[in-house]
Amino acid sequence: MNEIVNDRLAMPLPAVIAEAIMLEMERDDAIVCIGEDIGRAGGVFGATRGLQERFGAERVLDAPIAEMAFTGMGVGLAQAGMRPLIEIMFADFIGVCLEQVYNAAAKIHYMSGGRQRMPIVYKTAGGCIGSAAQHSQALWGLFAHLPGLKVVAPCSPHDHKGLMAAALRSDDPVVFIEHKALLLSKGRDFRHHPDIPDAAYTVPIGQAAVVRQGTDVTLATLSASVEHALEAAQTVDAEGISVEVIDLRSVVPLDSDTVAQSAARTGRLLVVDEDYLSFGLSAELSMRVLESLGFDALRQIGRLAVPDVPIPAALSLEKAVMPGVDAITEHLRAMAKGS
Repeated sequence: MNEIVNDRLAMPLPAVIAEAIMLEMERDDAIVCIGEDIGRAGGVFGATRGLQERFGAERVLDAPIAEMAFTGMGVGLAQAGMRPLIEIMFADFIGVCLEQVYNAAAKIHYMSGGRQRMPIVYKTAGGCIGSAAQHSQALWGLFAHLPGLKVVAPCSPHDHKGLMAAALRSDDPVVFIEHKALLLSKGRDFRHHPDIPDAAYTVPIGQAAVVRQGTDVTLATLSASVEHALEAAQTVDAEGISVEVIDLRSVVPLDSDTVAQSAARTGRLLVVDEDYLSFGLSAELSMRVLESLGFDALRQIGRLAVPDVPIPAALSLEKAVMPGVDAITEHLRAMAKGS
């Protein structure tokens, strides 16, 4: 992290995240990090590498396998004026400490009549990399359903750095979900990859980005699915189908206005979500756009998400349930033909 990097676009994503946290910890002494293997090991993906060496074990604490305990510790630290970053290794494991997340952190500001802020970041990794049912869920729809939490799921390294800074500066609790497949990617693997400034900067939480312009179909998605959407859009572009891709970047706040403005131009909307289909982001965003534009404004609307089954262990079956490039491509073709 301290080495001079000549080509910042080649930085692996974990190094970008570690840099973002480092810059914020240098800016604000109130930030402390707590989690399993985040100190000496630098995190399971390397996204906190070098932080304990730089700031010491008092500000970067290696926690035991006791999520309820150290997540509750984070709530107390936030109430005492600190700004804790609590790392839960995989999003699936937040179920162990959900009481502290949704019954404490998410509600204390409301229950105190606005007198008590809750500046806490829950940093975790979601998504599929062939890790079976208990280690492969995105779960941002679950957290979005719980009032009081901001929920962020970026794609590009640029947005990871800017949104992590914004999350650490927020006075409200933020669930920050990194995608495991993106964490394992090299910098140049990203199609959606704006420049990464050296200095600290913020990206507004709740502001979507149009990452590809198009005229025939609006495709809204987030996290690793943005990369899949861009690849699918490039494929169908050669067939005469122009796709506008929107990176939502966060689920709460949800920027449905940017999606609605795009869908009003294209007349078609496809929402792609690596979370579960029922009661999730795809239905919520689709309905918000319909309520905004009216039911006669769209010629077609589609949803592509994980069916309501646990993620299979076999890679072939995982691919079958995931909304990957092939599935997105076929949906775009079908929507274009259905006009």
